[in-house]
Amino acid sequence: MSLSSLLFRRAHRRNPSMPAPESTHTGADQVADALQTLGVRHVFAIASIHNLPILRALHRRGFTEIVGMRHEQAAVHAADAYARSGGGLGVAIASTGPGTANTMGGLYEASFANSRVLLITGQTETYNLDKGKGALHEAEHQPEMLRSLCREVARPRRGGDIGDILLRLARDVLTGRPQPAAVEIPIDMQRGPCEQIELKPLEVPRDGVPDEHARRAAELLASAERPLIYAGAGVNTSGAGPQLLALAEATGIPVVTSRDGRGAIPEDHPQCLGGFATVRPLREYVESADVVLAVGARFQMLPTDAWRLRMPENLIHLDVDPTVIGRTYKAKLALAGDAARGLEQIHAHLGSPARDHAEHLARGREAMAAARQGISAEMGPDHEAICASIRRHLPRRSPVVRDATVPAYVYGDRVLPVYEPGSSIRPVGAAIGPGLPFAIGAATVTGLPTVLIQGDGGFMLSVGELASAAQAGAKVIVCLFNDKGYGVLREILERQYGPPQDDVDLVAPDFEALARSFGIAAEKVADTAAFDAAFARAVEHDGPSLIEIDMSALHPLQRA
Repeated sequence: MSLSSLLFRRAHRRNPSMPAPESTHTGADQVADALQTLGVRHVFAIASIHNLPILRALHRRGFTEIVGMRHEQAAVHAADAYARSGGGLGVAIASTGPGTANTMGGLYEASFANSRVLLITGQTETYNLDKGKGALHEAEHQPEMLRSLCREVARPRRGGDIGDILLRLARDVLTGRPQPAAVEIPIDMQRGPCEQIELKPLEVPRDGVPDEHARRAAELLASAERPLIYAGAGVNTSGAGPQLLALAEATGIPVVTSRDGRGAIPEDHPQCLGGFATVRPLREYVESADVVLAVGARFQMLPTDAWRLRMPENLIHLDVDPTVIGRTYKAKLALAGDAARGLEQIHAHLGSPARDHAEHLARGREAMAAARQGISAEMGPDHEAICASIRRHLPRRSPVVRDATVPAYVYGDRVLPVYEPGSSIRPVGAAIGPGLPFAIGAATVTGLPTVLIQGDGGFMLSVGELASAAQAGAKVIVCLFNDKGYGVLREILERQYGPPQDDVDLVAPDFEALARSFGIAAEKVADTAAFDAAFARAVEHDGPSLIEIDMSALHPLQRA
């Protein structure tokens, strides 16, 4: 130990709030060491008295860039979308007490979506921990609160353990079915000196399925007359898109996706039948399958029409989480293992295709086209034109982000085409408001223009993140569909309760002026030609843009 470190340790015992000299290796430096070892290039953070040493250490190291957010929930949402968009581990940094309490909405969504998110938060000094003395931002039961949404929660007992703890938590987040994790680091551990240790890169296990089960699955698929592949979000999470495509092309089997499985196969691929399996007549086609291979699918409520979508007796269910298999649909063959490895194993057992599925696929494409026409009738000509404009101008690999809003429900979640794994982001938990931080996270990892389908009501929940987008220079294009209220709730009131329609009409700011006050390019449009021109400009703009669309001037959406 150097003389300066020894002298600091002695002084630190007398005054634990004393920061270590910048030349001394600290607990905060172990955070920076661990994030670099994990390959984390960006974190989403809000500066606070209880995390400043960590942020300073990241700046000194220079490997991990800090994206400043305006609310802790938004920081977690951004980290969540960063992970889903291919960024690996999504990391948010918050403060103890009220700051960590603010993260809970974001952690709920990350948990519901099985997202690879790690929360790093501060904590009061070790000598004040769990004493109930009312120390600044004291949170006696913070670990218990975090455990309600995180699979693993840790608090180091010494500064020298911080790096190893972060690597252990990251390994848990990245292994099997992802779930968030959290660590709280007392402020004196962040500031205090500790040894510099060598951290080794993670080895994340990816377990295959029993080979005999893979062989039986191949036999079932080979003998089927009307086989179908149902791709869920787990295909994207596992990075199994190439293996899925290889199996589909080798067998000629059609593929449908769940809403969160979109992008697992390019939606302009001839074997892709889209992500709207419950829309007739595609629904009847799906229900006519004699063998279904479901990959990474939880079969949640909305994608299955509240579980009324029928699955065949011969259901092969491949999922990394064995507790998911058989939870909603009985599986004839359970394959517990990683989606990518399981698909490779099934493919390896397939010989030459025993059947030609060209006619079966043709019937599926006819059913998909008819279902798409039904959705088009709900959209109307103006929203069809807007959907076409977005896809025409947006780069193929660009993320497509949707908030919980009527245009997303009608077409953004179903038929606005997506072509790449990880390019389709939506609130899986169906909450309004995370759209803008989602878009910031997705744009950060890809560097591409990122479209956001957003309603005015939900936008107000994250409106402060306009400042974050402006400061980061994120290439986010906010398509703000303004109907002056909560359109979804208006529909529910009208259908289920009748008048009066209280609590759903909202006072809103001048969104164009608000965006411009942050230096964001913004304009209002009231017709499809103006939208097309505005969107084209936004795609070329180097920075965030906002296009406010007056929904009262458009042909109304007609939800079935």
